[in-house]
Amino acid sequence: MNTPKYEQVASAIRNQIKAGTLKPGDQLPTTQGLIETYGVSYGSVRTALLILKAEGLIEGRQGEGVFVRGQ
Repeated sequence: MNTPKYEQVASAIRNQIKAGTLKPGDQLPTTQGLIETYGVSYGSVRTALLILKAEGLIEGRQGEGVFVRGQ
């Protein structure tokens, strides 16, 4: 069975955070940038970001973007 696209995106970002490619305080690409990078829909990116927020890995800042949270 195929992994849902939103889970593939969430896993990719999660792995970058774990590997240290994305560090606390780093800004994630824009939603449009993530759509283009992973070749998925807006809904898939949105769901992936909601999952990562729920896990406490990222945080949204109004008017600024989405950032990796500090540990």
